[in-house]
Amino acid sequence: MSRIVRWPLIFAVATLVVSFPNPEVVADGDMLSMQPIVPGTGQHFTEVGDDFEDPSWSYNYNHPKSSRNINKREHAPLGVSLNGRWLEGPHRGTPDVMQRVPTPKGGLPGSQSSLLIRSVHPGIPGQITYQPQQDDVMVQVKRRLGQAIPVSAMPSCVVRVYVPDFEEWEDRSGASFGFRADVWGAKPGQRGIEQYWPGMFINFRSESDRGNRDDSAFLTVRGDHMGRDIRGPEITPGWWTLGMSFTGDGKCHFYARKGLDNLTERDHLASYYCYGFRAQRFDLFFFNVVCGDNGKTWSTPWIIDDPRFYCVAPMARQPHYGNRRTMR
Repeated sequence: MSRIVRWPLIFAVATLVVSFPNPEVVADGDMLSMQPIVPGTGQHFTEVGDDFEDPSWSYNYNHPKSSRNINKREHAPLGVSLNGRWLEGPHRGTPDVMQRVPTPKGGLPGSQSSLLIRSVHPGIPGQITYQPQQDDVMVQVKRRLGQAIPVSAMPSCVVRVYVPDFEEWEDRSGASFGFRADVWGAKPGQRGIEQYWPGMFINFRSESDRGNRDDSAFLTVRGDHMGRDIRGPEITPGWWTLGMSFTGDGKCHFYARKGLDNLTERDHLASYYCYGFRAQRFDLFFFNVVCGDNGKTWSTPWIIDDPRFYCVAPMARQPHYGNRRTMR
């Protein structure tokens, strides 16, 4: 049975009905600000993303993993999936487990398989830091479509995430899972563009820590105009739908809802000029898994399904930028 997810191409904002490709704009200080675009609106690009239904799906880890964020070392060749849709994050390195698994109960109609992402040795290969470290795996967009995506095309990405029972989580309070985007932009008056990574994290509160009565979890948005994490909803076990969208005014928009239903305007969490940047182009989206890096304790077993990429408006070719740098 094939999976068909129908996303609305026309959506309501307040009392207005807005259809693409011309979003409603409203006054926002000294500039025009576009209304948020519900992730999943517009054209679905089947060249990007995955449904994990191919029995031959596999991932070549190409160890040792990269650890550029800690010791400035990138180990080529990077890990990559057989279908070419997934690539190791060179900044932090590939998760230790990238495995096609049966879809947990209650998943998308027709879904037989999903992706398990997990790590036990994040950080520097062969070393233990005894500090929380992350591994990354990227969903290729720019490479698959042959160009970076201007935010004027109003791109968005959506994923279904299975949140396990709290008994299965790594017993450590803090960030456990991230869903993020690789974006380039500039602050007002700045020459050139910088790379930055807005997104959302699922965070754990362990009952083992003083002050936590029970195990629980919550979502944070990263981040506001100063790069601060903003508290989101409580997260409970089961399936969740997460999404991010980007509009031509340079804002990032964050959405989340419990369950598998398509995102709507009611699921809007926040919109920001993240870190103070006005986004100009979108390159890819990716996932983080985090664990304590003690050499023996595995991260929480995260399962995702059906990551997708959309654009509302036709894409124009991106100009060449001479001055580029990375915002860590």
